[in-house]
Amino acid sequence: METQFLFFFSALGVFNALLISFYFFFYKKPKTISNFFFGLLLLMLAIRVGKSVFFYFNPNLSRTFLQIGISACLFIGPALYFYLKSVVKTGNNSIKHWKYHFALLFLGISIIGILCPWSEYPEFWFTKGVYIVYWIWFVYILASGYTLRNTLKKLFIKSEKVNGLDFWLLSIFIGNFLVWIAYKTVAYTSYIVGALSFTFIFYLLFLIIHFKRKQISIFSNTLKYSDKKIDTNEAKLLSKNLKQLMKTEVLYKDANLKLQDVAKKLHINPHLLSQLLNDNLDISFTNFINKYRINAAKQLILSDEKLTLEAIGYECGFNSKSTFYTAFKKQTRMTPSQFKTQ
Repeated sequence: METQFLFFFSALGVFNALLISFYFFFYKKPKTISNFFFGLLLLMLAIRVGKSVFFYFNPNLSRTFLQIGISACLFIGPALYFYLKSVVKTGNNSIKHWKYHFALLFLGISIIGILCPWSEYPEFWFTKGVYIVYWIWFVYILASGYTLRNTLKKLFIKSEKVNGLDFWLLSIFIGNFLVWIAYKTVAYTSYIVGALSFTFIFYLLFLIIHFKRKQISIFSNTLKYSDKKIDTNEAKLLSKNLKQLMKTEVLYKDANLKLQDVAKKLHINPHLLSQLLNDNLDISFTNFINKYRINAAKQLILSDEKLTLEAIGYECGFNSKSTFYTAFKKQTRMTPSQFKTQ
């Protein structure tokens, strides 16, 4: 029973990683380069970790599978590096040479695999082959860390705020590094530790997605946040236009108002508006809109005694009494009824 549980938990991450990688390759839309690299990263990790699981529980596994597993390991580092770079640099031009990296690595591992197959040269693969593959992976981890250098600096500067996307990218980077460490230290622990570590990290990452889904936009065509703030002058102009729009068209009264709707009115990209609010104005879209709604509600409470508080909430754009009361108290430190009484 202990062995069966161990197999189940060590293989769980592999199975789910395979499913999600296929989803990103064949079903996820839009078809972006970032989605491709993320799917590739999961697929290569799944193959590498899957090989570990089956070899651990079946030492007589064909050496061909061992060779496939360690060959896949060679592409984990590049997939990580180009995924992070495609997200941080936002665009295909910043990663236009990625095909050369993968082509050279594929050519190299293919030549070695043909000239020195694992079945005939196991000693070479267990010593030099594995050693080379893991250090190539590590070089790409270092390159990934350099790509995230500005994000990593935020961890040590109190004045800098780590946003949702930063948190996600750091999680991917650190998680990959921990899996590398787990495999590099199997000689001192157990061969199955790498697989168990991957399962744990895999589910931890998707818990992060679940709890931070409103702050992270990791699989979209463009980024919800950028690595740099908008230019000060441009931010001032956008902020002025945004406030003027809210004043003249009172968009906040629409209970179904979305960030995309406001961006369309401003004739800008939704992600630029999101960046303006979160990075430059330091406020979420929901809180920004609720600020206007609460101010309008306070004016109505003071000027119109005939309307009920619930009706005022609906009039100002809230879709329920509870959301109105919650937002009002969050901003004013009192309920609408307390405000009216005062």
